Amino acid sequence: MTDAPDAKHDSTAAAEQAPREQPSPVAGAPLPLPPASDAVRAEWGRRIEAEYRSAAITQHLTLWLIQMGASPDLIDDGLRIVKDELAHARLSHRVHARAGGGALPALRRETLGLKGGDEPLEMAVARAGVEVFCLGETVAVPLFKVLREGCTVPVARRALDRILRDEVRHRDFGWTLLRYLLELPCAPAVRQLVERELRAMFARLRRSYMPPGGAKRATISDDDRAWGLMPVARYGDILERAIERDYVPRFGEHGIDAAAAWRAG
Repeated sequence: MTDAPDAKHDSTAAAEQAPREQPSPVAGAPLPLPPASDAVRAEWGRRIEAEYRSAAITQHLTLWLIQMGASPDLIDDGLRIVKDELAHARLSHRVHARAGGGALPALRRETLGLKGGDEPLEMAVARAGVEVFCLGETVAVPLFKVLREGCTVPVARRALDRILRDEVRHRDFGWTLLRYLLELPCAPAVRQLVERELRAMFARLRRSYMPPGGAKRATISDDDRAWGLMPVARYGDILERAIERDYVPRFGEHGIDAAAAWRAG
């Protein structure tokens, strides 16, 4: 608090000492963006790469569905997801550019697809469908919901709005695909594969969402949060909740014990 002007000063002096009133913001003018950190640019850069990779993997998986003569509805859903992922990559690139991001490294081509091996095509489809969609896309729904809640930068919020909306459909595709495979003559082999591999799939998911020391990284700046980031520790929390809320009941509908696989993994 400052003292009031001395009464002996004339009105001109008083006016010079009084704080100047700030101009009112123009109606509809965009608010200034919070500064974007290196972490913001790095994270949105990773998201661009992840969306391209998801598009390529889904395209490959959809080719396998065509080759095995799968349901036309599943094939149509797969092709739509490819378009979604490419749209997500474009939106993420806009955020990256708005945050001041520069050129990105070339994508590693060996990661842009699936490896079938010598197993029957239906088994390869089951393996990829469960890990990429039943696991990955299922936990992505609550993950992007939390990212979206703290995001206030318009370009980032628009990207997360679209991604969250699409992730729900991508999650449902995975569980529909698993149900379809478990209705085929190869269902016993599919079930054995899932029960055998789910432990390792969970272990890979845990390493991704719960990196060493991640639980201690529980805070980020308000600016980073506004750009659509969240603390590393929250990723682990979201995954833990997804086990009981999503994986256990959804796999349980097919007689698969996801809780035991999680504990073992």
